[in-house]
Amino acid sequence: MAKTKTAFFCQNCGTQYAKWVGQCSACKEWNTVVEEVVQKEEKSSWKSASKTKKKVTKPLRVDEISTEKELRINTFDLEFNRVLGGGLVPGSLVLLGGEPGVGKSTLLLQIALKLPYKTLYVSGEESQKQIKMRADRIHPASETCFILTETKTQNIFQQIETTEPDIVVIDSIQTLHSDYIESAAGSISQIRECTTELIKFAKETNTPVILIGHITKDGSIAGPKILEHMVDTVLQFEGDRNYVYRILRALKNRFGSTAELGIYEMHGSGLRQVNNPSEILISKNDEGLSGTAIASTVEGMRPLMIEIQALVSTAVYGTPQRSTTGYNAKRLNMLLAVLEKRAGFKLGAKDVFLNITGGISVDDPAIDLAVIAAILSSNADIPIEKGICFAAEVGLAGEIRPVQRIEQRILEAEKLGFKAIYVSKNNKMGLKRTQINVKLATRIEDVVSDLFG
Repeated sequence: MAKTKTAFFCQNCGTQYAKWVGQCSACKEWNTVVEEVVQKEEKSSWKSASKTKKKVTKPLRVDEISTEKELRINTFDLEFNRVLGGGLVPGSLVLLGGEPGVGKSTLLLQIALKLPYKTLYVSGEESQKQIKMRADRIHPASETCFILTETKTQNIFQQIETTEPDIVVIDSIQTLHSDYIESAAGSISQIRECTTELIKFAKETNTPVILIGHITKDGSIAGPKILEHMVDTVLQFEGDRNYVYRILRALKNRFGSTAELGIYEMHGSGLRQVNNPSEILISKNDEGLSGTAIASTVEGMRPLMIEIQALVSTAVYGTPQRSTTGYNAKRLNMLLAVLEKRAGFKLGAKDVFLNITGGISVDDPAIDLAVIAAILSSNADIPIEKGICFAAEVGLAGEIRPVQRIEQRILEAEKLGFKAIYVSKNNKMGLKRTQINVKLATRIEDVVSDLFG
């Protein structure tokens, strides 16, 4: 046995110290630094790795490196595949984080049950009977999914060697512990060590591993920040437990884009994939309501039609309020200043509330014109004619600016039955035959006079 070494770690951010301090200098939190025993011991790789010969890499010229696309494993979940960039890459490590109760375990168990490949689902939080009860609701018949309830990594690797799975799911990384570290499960040292062992296993055997990670109260993944740097892909599963819709985003992806979006609907029998998100983001109100406008936005490669609601009222308490849900409050203040300075609307003494329906957050500047249309509609209490949508950015001079991928936005609006769409006159479009009426605008005043007279 080698010499025992102790170190001090912040339980909030993972910063290491040589001695105990009251306040962490990195995250400024008090009483979060604790001592952990790090046992210096000769580490053996996971068991079967010792049987394989270690490959020695050599430098290659740039023109000698193959540029063929990496082989991907189909998860048979279109939304999950889209966010990953086309499927699971062999040997990759995927980290899935989200609020408690949002459906992380349900999503991965559902994927594991439907996969035709041999999958090992390791749970350190639930018993086999609990997982079986959930599996009966989702997909009762599965001959390729194996359930293991274990938290010790050495025992997990023994079962992996026996089972030889094609995919491994860990629920969750904060419950695992290794014999090489003498500290409690969920501590900084244990999370880092267990993740290192799993990365070594994944890379040496070319087996993809999916980890579930808990998050802290501020929304970041619990444990050291280095955890997110170690893995290949970081996914965020978002949604309010009071609503049925869940959104899957990629915060980091070494094998694809981070702009893609996956949308699910929670049911008693699991999560349903929403192939047409516009159906949940636009209300089905037949009667015209003021303060509502439809915008055409793009998330990754997917065009979406979203509904924007605004409420403008007289400030009762003197100081006007500016409140937004799913939209940047600073950008709302900028658009209100443009309306007052360039278009002559006096909104400085009025409360303005803005909401993007469906519980999603959008930072696409192409929804600026729809935001302004919804605000002016609520201010005048005049509903916007049904079948009209918007796709344009608004500049500080009050001009209507062009946006990217306008043709995709127009075709999505046409597919959903919209009659007219307002875009910038400076947009270059190659569309020649469209059923929708494309209205070209240069300034805000042109749109206002056309909508409200």
